[in-house]
Amino acid sequence: MQMPEPDARILAAKPRVVARLRAALPAEAVIDAPEELRAYECDALTAYTCPPLAVTLPASTEEVAAVLRICHDEGVPVVPRGSGTSLAGGALPTADSVILGVARLTDVLEVNYSDRIIRVQTGRTNLSVTGAVEDEGFFYAPDPSSQLACAIAGNIAMNSGGAHCLKYGVTTNNLLGATMVLMDGTVVEVGGAHLDASGYDWLGLICGSEGMLGVVTEATLRILPRPEGALPVLMGFASAEAAGACVADIIKAGVLPVAIEYMDRLCIEVTDKFSGAGYPDCDALLIVEVEGAPAEIDAQLGLITEIAARHDPVEMRRAADADEAARIWKGRKSAFGAVGQINDYMCLDGTIPVSELPHVLRRIGELSEEYGLQVGNVFHAGDGNMHPLILFDANKPGDLETCEAMGAEILKLCVEVGGCLTGEHGVGIEKRDLMGHQFTPGDMEAQMRVKDVFDPAWLLNPAKVFPLTVSAPRRDRRAAAA
Repeated sequence: MQMPEPDARILAAKPRVVARLRAALPAEAVIDAPEELRAYECDALTAYTCPPLAVTLPASTEEVAAVLRICHDEGVPVVPRGSGTSLAGGALPTADSVILGVARLTDVLEVNYSDRIIRVQTGRTNLSVTGAVEDEGFFYAPDPSSQLACAIAGNIAMNSGGAHCLKYGVTTNNLLGATMVLMDGTVVEVGGAHLDASGYDWLGLICGSEGMLGVVTEATLRILPRPEGALPVLMGFASAEAAGACVADIIKAGVLPVAIEYMDRLCIEVTDKFSGAGYPDCDALLIVEVEGAPAEIDAQLGLITEIAARHDPVEMRRAADADEAARIWKGRKSAFGAVGQINDYMCLDGTIPVSELPHVLRRIGELSEEYGLQVGNVFHAGDGNMHPLILFDANKPGDLETCEAMGAEILKLCVEVGGCLTGEHGVGIEKRDLMGHQFTPGDMEAQMRVKDVFDPAWLLNPAKVFPLTVSAPRRDRRAAAA
């Protein structure tokens, strides 16, 4: 993956830049020792690494603004970083960049149960947002698989979803307001504690912008009353096509489960061994969860199992109690980690129309044969958010390149059937060079003009999202003009 050459001028100015940062922040909030920088040389896309110039860990919006003002003054690129769980290289630094990590921004600033909102600093982890309100019977809906570790800042940057986004939506559907610091240190407030704001949809622009427009330090989030009950059912099928067709028929019938999750045989076996979930022996597994009062749950599951029966399931099993339900979800939530125990892998993130699931799953199987690499499929089937895990050997010459080539074909397939390159992981560097497959030059020009407005010198999150062939010359021109 090509990255721009570091700016020699910035490298030479490192002592002065670090000294200014140390003067603005507590001593422990600035890291520049080479051995300590290695902890920040990559995110969860570990195939690519590059130690940054320095790392800053501010603890307030004011400290974030101070860091950005210094870097803006010095012309130093800044890479915003949440918890480093990005699977698309969204937080990969360049050698001449300063990482701005939000790990110390963890406070709960306000909770209002009457208005059903919580305001938090964005370094707080996804799961701990629910932890702050669950004693009062509330929860925060978006639930990425990395929710134990991922930060709200990263969720906003990538518009993260999760297993339960089928019913409750992704981050953008649960974000009401944001405090964002622009590259020059200007602090702006967007939205607030109300359902919708008048005027331009700035929140819609910010959410999913991958840290290229500003650094979000505080977020007002929607919280919801926890439902009376929830119950998952396991449904095993003899083929991916049968499971995919079942998903399409459930959605077509107008039923709205909380979640519909898919795993293939490779993932079933690995995660079952890892979690002890008790998954059935089958080639394709669906986890379908519904919620509500007991009668409502029974009615929904009755219709869902009736639909599933038309596709000759190998096994159907309702969770008997809360403990079994927790084991079922533990297997799904730990899928990425479980597969990581047996092989290196690259996790993709294309999104497709639900009706195309059988065709796309069949084609992925064919590509697996053509490229000679195993694929484990685990994804949010209800909204067509695919997460193929391509297994490769990082120590085998050429294997990474083969994996990348196969991944590109799968993502192009997603676009060709009417989907898009990413559902919740973002573009980052992983899909950067595929943007032209989904967007015309005019489309990308419009997107880059938005960045021109928010970040005139193109200092925020360099080398991400846009192909370097179009972004590098623009960045050079904009930086010179600034």
